Amino acid sequence: MSPESIVIAGAGLAGATAARTLRTEGFRGRITIAGAEPHHPYIRPPLSKEYLLGKAAEDAVEVVPENWYTENNVTLRLGVPVTEVDPAGHAVRYADGTSEGYDALLLATGALPRPLKLPGSGLDGVTTFRTLDDSRRLREQLSDGGRNVVMIGSGWIGMELAAAASSYGNQVTVLGRAEVPLAGAIGPDLGRFFRNLHEGNGVRFLLPASAREITGHAGSADGVLTDSGEQLPADIVVIAVGVVPDTALAGAAGLELLNGILTDASLRTSAPDIFAAGDVANALHPFTGEHDRSEHWANALNGGKVAGKAMLGQDAVLAAIPYFYTDQYDVSMEYSGFPALTSGVAPVIRGSLESKEFVAFWQQQGRVVAGMSVNWPRSSKPSAQKTIKALISARSDVSAAALSDPAVPFDQLMPDA
Repeated sequence: MSPESIVIAGAGLAGATAARTLRTEGFRGRITIAGAEPHHPYIRPPLSKEYLLGKAAEDAVEVVPENWYTENNVTLRLGVPVTEVDPAGHAVRYADGTSEGYDALLLATGALPRPLKLPGSGLDGVTTFRTLDDSRRLREQLSDGGRNVVMIGSGWIGMELAAAASSYGNQVTVLGRAEVPLAGAIGPDLGRFFRNLHEGNGVRFLLPASAREITGHAGSADGVLTDSGEQLPADIVVIAVGVVPDTALAGAAGLELLNGILTDASLRTSAPDIFAAGDVANALHPFTGEHDRSEHWANALNGGKVAGKAMLGQDAVLAAIPYFYTDQYDVSMEYSGFPALTSGVAPVIRGSLESKEFVAFWQQQGRVVAGMSVNWPRSSKPSAQKTIKALISARSDVSAAALSDPAVPFDQLMPDA
């Protein structure tokens, strides 16, 4: 039976994309999107890149133009999130105390900054980073330059924020628990590539190191005390140690959880007519046969599309190869593949790390499982990312020599070549 009423808990990329998909697929019933923030649904990548650097206006982060919701009869309850789900009664309760029934419910509640309990974390000048308001505030603090910034966390977000802070002319120090930044995601050699990139732009690294305390004066941060006893000057402290899936709503409703909300490949949860998508969903991936929770925007985009179709009873599965990108200084990087399959595997390199123009391929038993392109010419036909995704999907053997040899065109690496 086709649903007549759909509620989407979470007003981010996954939720808004699901609503757009529902309308595109011809659904004419009631759609309500409810979220905790006062803003229309937006995408997050520009918040730590173009928007933070002042290179993109605020409308560049919108999922769809604001008038789309009214024109497509989609009700937005901004600042009025879903606070309770009754799976048996097929109803939700909102923060204002009102209730609404649903035929299908999508949980797209996203993730929250991982808490880091530090003395002084409540001082002015100390922030986590997740929302549009966080990006607005940090841009205002960084834009004049000349400030001391301590970044607690050396993952992707921490490195992007460090690049932005340094580009504004601030003095930046990065703390992280790993000996090499990003090594857990892309291995030590490529992690050192990004560290060298930052150090060439004046960023200082203390690795491995942790913050013991944030010190302050008159209610504002003035430094960070490390676990080794070093006192770092700090006007701005950013805590960027990852995120955790926001499963409170799902957990209270009795849904099955494991590093997020467990779903099948069609994003169905353990409760009838309830789906999950985006950062909060730990979905079964057809390629690996394992559950995978991805925090990248492409997963939210593709998951929203799949959830919209699946709620209408269509045969839709989330089979897209995971993808993300980063821009730091003069380096533009794109990555496709399965990081869980690359642990301990040294990549095969085509090009040169020294020239900042290369493609890295990770293989398992001769098959490409992930690939990363850095400043690779977009004029390449086929593109590096298209080649990487095709090689992953084909599951066919390809020699490391052919992958690394610039004399072997990408089209000759393709499965049907």
